[in-house]
Amino acid sequence: MAKDLFHNIVKEALIAEDWQITHDPFPLDYGDVQMQIDLGAERLLAAQRGLEKIAVEIKSFTNPSAISEFHTAVGQYLNYRRALRSQEPLRILYLAIPRQTYEEFFRLRFIEEGVQEYQLYLVIYDIEDRRILQWIK
Repeated sequence: MAKDLFHNIVKEALIAEDWQITHDPFPLDYGDVQMQIDLGAERLLAAQRGLEKIAVEIKSFTNPSAISEFHTAVGQYLNYRRALRSQEPLRILYLAIPRQTYEEFFRLRFIEEGVQEYQLYLVIYDIEDRRILQWIK
């Protein structure tokens, strides 16, 4: 499976925020179906003395048709989330998208409503600065 264009940028950005990359990729089996989420990570929560676990599906949105890429991303996200619930129900799934895509495309009414309706968790990353700008639940 080919890695997303910005896979390493997001990976570096997570590490810079004290996430330990535990899976690259994160394997997910649901019965006879095998899937792979781009990254699995965890970090220690000092206040709670526990681990916060996430899975991150990375999207570059470099396809000329942003809506087509959105359809694919939402479909993957929903399927991954459903499979995660049975395998690792405490792991939170995020969709990683570039800042420019978030500002120009994810602010459109149709997209915003879809993000809310499907309860997508987003992580916004900056390509140039190679860092995470925002976590949206």
